[in-house]
Amino acid sequence: MNKLITPLLAAAALLLGAGAAFAQSTVLRVSAIPDEAPTELQRKFKPLGDYLKKETGLDVQFTPVTDYAAVVEGLASNKIDLAWLGGFTFVQAKIRTQGGAVPIVQRAEDEKFTSRFIVPIDSPAKSLADLKGKNFAFGAPSSTSGHLMPRFFLMKAGINPDTDFKAVAFSGAHDATVAFVASGRVEAGVLNASVWDKLVESANPNAAKVRVLATTPPYYDYNWTVRPGLDAALTMKLTDAFLKLDPSQPAMKEILDLQRASKFIATKASNYDGIEAAAKSAGLIK
Repeated sequence: MNKLITPLLAAAALLLGAGAAFAQSTVLRVSAIPDEAPTELQRKFKPLGDYLKKETGLDVQFTPVTDYAAVVEGLASNKIDLAWLGGFTFVQAKIRTQGGAVPIVQRAEDEKFTSRFIVPIDSPAKSLADLKGKNFAFGAPSSTSGHLMPRFFLMKAGINPDTDFKAVAFSGAHDATVAFVASGRVEAGVLNASVWDKLVESANPNAAKVRVLATTPPYYDYNWTVRPGLDAALTMKLTDAFLKLDPSQPAMKEILDLQRASKFIATKASNYDGIEAAAKSAGLIK
């Protein structure tokens, strides 16, 4: 090969590589655990995505996924820059990335989050103990509020889901759990309090067919987490953007309302140590 052509080709390759890197740096890739229907996740994110685009100057692209594990792998493989995670999913991401995934903000409500156990409206059950021998539905296996913490609190109450329930199903999402119970597919289930309240407020027909039997003690839950190695300046921009959302401003209040947040506050990995301990206690992680 001509000696002049070789360095020219090498230079061209470097330029193409730089161009690809630049193109990638103009996009913020966002995803979320699929704890609700995909259409609902997209609806909730649209105004927030537009706001983050304005705040960062980046093209914000939301990519829905089919399961919780896909979000963890997306963060670990640098295919997702920012993700909405439950507390347990964050713990899984932290372990998967050797501490590289960093939680930046959470809703104020996530400091004291709860789950609701539900039964059909005409169920004779009066306490969790009455659920023994029943068919029961959790949400997704990796859900903090739809599986891990309810399982943890059931076991503390002397109920082993694997032996005390007649059968255990996983609905895949909180709204799906309500549908399971409402339709009689199972005799009881559990979902997070935020989705339950939203379904009640919107007069969801399935919610009208069930009632709350019990509520768990509070625990830390959801957060927004950035992938390992995300640019520090961008991480700070994202953090600041969430923290300055002000409910006194109508456009920002719309974003907060869709996220079911009074405001966002800074968070840190150690806030989820209790979740990790509960997961180990329940045998869901080693």
